[in-house]
Amino acid sequence: MSLRLATFNVENLLSRFDFTGFRNQTRQDRVLRLFSIRSEAEFQRLEEARAIALADDARQQSALAIADADADVLCLQEVDNMESLQAFEYGYLFKMVGNGYRQRFLIEGNDKRGIDVAVLMREQTRDGQKIECVDVRSHAGVTFDDFGLHAPELAPLLPSDRIFKRDCLELDLRIGGRPLTLYVVHLKSMGPGREGLDGRTSTMALRMAEARAVRRIIENRFGAGNTANKQFAICGDMNDYQERLVVEGDRRNGYSFRRVVEDQSALDVFTRDGFAENPVEKRPEDDRWTLYHNMGPQERHLCQLDYILLSPALARRNHLRVPEIIRAGQPYRTVFPPGQEVERYPRIGWDRPKASDHCPVVMTLDV
Repeated sequence: MSLRLATFNVENLLSRFDFTGFRNQTRQDRVLRLFSIRSEAEFQRLEEARAIALADDARQQSALAIADADADVLCLQEVDNMESLQAFEYGYLFKMVGNGYRQRFLIEGNDKRGIDVAVLMREQTRDGQKIECVDVRSHAGVTFDDFGLHAPELAPLLPSDRIFKRDCLELDLRIGGRPLTLYVVHLKSMGPGREGLDGRTSTMALRMAEARAVRRIIENRFGAGNTANKQFAICGDMNDYQERLVVEGDRRNGYSFRRVVEDQSALDVFTRDGFAENPVEKRPEDDRWTLYHNMGPQERHLCQLDYILLSPALARRNHLRVPEIIRAGQPYRTVFPPGQEVERYPRIGWDRPKASDHCPVVMTLDV
């Protein structure tokens, strides 16, 4: 009995406009800076037109990436609300590519921008097994105090503050009657650096706390020391990596790729002692990436931010299976290692439109 499980950060699946760029240029789209805008009302009209024009191409490409993943259960990040999820599922996944999902789950989390984690599910697997959702639980209300996870390096956050910047959404599923528990997450983004530290280092403490909280939720559920034989998967955008491919060179003279293994990562909370396994590590070292990070010639790398982490029992059952990474929705600015180039979807641009900066990760699992 097999299940196709996928995770994908669709990036800003929004049902509203962001007009803050009129007063904050760091949040203003670059194309609007090319024009002289005389009033806030004019800015709002132009921003609406720009966002709508870009959104259709981007969502067509997101839908194509999801169709290529062909998942029975799809974990999503950066979804505005249930209304936007339903509109995308019906207008793009169902009507455009004929790959709809009748079961949809989203609970509003903690993100100030309103981007949440969500899950789409078919009613049956491709081999006809019924997919049931028995229970859904949000853990958005968990505080540092609840799990004893506050530390001095987390200041100015208080022990009474909520741990998750978004949520840890827990779903109890039955696949043909067999149990499977999913934990869908979107950990703290790296953001800009502060106090002399780069963005990854300055936000590491919070991501580590979120990862420890996810692990504590699972251990509370199944019992500490009793999780190895359970069937669970942790899916989502971890906003962190244990290794990366540093990109050097340029378009004219060619690129080279240098692997760097990180000393510390929030992923260590899950993988260092075998609590969960990252099956993407079965792929070649230069072919594990799901995102191209580019902050100029001195800061370019390929890395894995998007994960399906399997419990030891689930990993053992699927030890011969290798996850797929769908990269045809990547913008043309993404630098591919030799031999990995793919044909992009129609109308993909240099930077945009695109399916997402993230690539869907999908795995066929024997459950």
